[in-house]
Amino acid sequence: MGELVDEFEAERGRLTAAAYRMLGSRSEAEDAVQETWLRCAGALGDPAERAKVRNLAAWLATTCGRICLDVLRSARVRRESYPGQWLPEPLVGPYHPGPAPDGFAPDPAERAVRADRLGTALLVVLERLSPEQRVALVLHDVFAVPFDEIAGMLGVTVVAARQLASRARRAITAPDAPRHTADLAEQRRVVAAFVAATQSGELAELVRVLAPDVVLIGDGGGHFPAARRPVTGADAVGRFTLGLFGQAGRYGGRVRARPVLVDGSLGLQFEIAHPDGRRQRLVTAFAVHDGRITGIFNQLNPDKLTRLPDLGAGAEWPPRW
Repeated sequence: MGELVDEFEAERGRLTAAAYRMLGSRSEAEDAVQETWLRCAGALGDPAERAKVRNLAAWLATTCGRICLDVLRSARVRRESYPGQWLPEPLVGPYHPGPAPDGFAPDPAERAVRADRLGTALLVVLERLSPEQRVALVLHDVFAVPFDEIAGMLGVTVVAARQLASRARRAITAPDAPRHTADLAEQRRVVAAFVAATQSGELAELVRVLAPDVVLIGDGGGHFPAARRPVTGADAVGRFTLGLFGQAGRYGGRVRARPVLVDGSLGLQFEIAHPDGRRQRLVTAFAVHDGRITGIFNQLNPDKLTRLPDLGAGAEWPPRW
């Protein structure tokens, strides 16, 4: 069993990264990986049974995929009754200017599956997919699980499994999907210009930083007011943003913020001290393409911000870069 534990731990990071892609929730991803271990220990604890499995990584991936598929199917029902817009639970880490860090996790095993920067934008677009499409895409493109194994897991033909992944790829590259191609250096330039524009209060200056088809999504989870539908278009998003972020200047020293990595991309973490003593936390993620912001994602739901790191003593508004 000790050897099996070591083999599983070597795959834990990859499994967590893939489960997070499938579920959009760090806590649910960790639960899925833990359930994968329980099934692994139950099925392969006997050395004779373990010997029958040639590729443990693929076995674990498909087992984790089955678990995530069940979670996604039940989550689909929950999200239909979700109050307002839904955004994933953000994975927030420190931002350090200079050479781009991995941004997703310190575990080298997790870094190995990150050929691209994940970004909140991708997680939001993945929500458009059916559970079967999402699982097929992640298992094949992240783990390189063969389509015949994916087909068996999903209970479909190999051709159907290929079609599920293909449709998923088309969906995440659709023209109306927020594009996010900028490296961290460009993200810093654009987000800094965005902050400066909100500080100026000039709509024209802010619109220059926004793509014509920019989209803004806010998730209050029923705890805080947020737009019930996406705000789209540079002018509408600009006006909405000036109303939202412009409040920071009126709060004076009661607003603190700092640049952070959100799902591997540059974002902002806020803390607002209200006059009645309440403290509201907010994480804003951005999608950046061709020198402009294509997506703004405001996570206000406190249930999804329980893992936020402390802002630290140096946080202020406007934030330091």
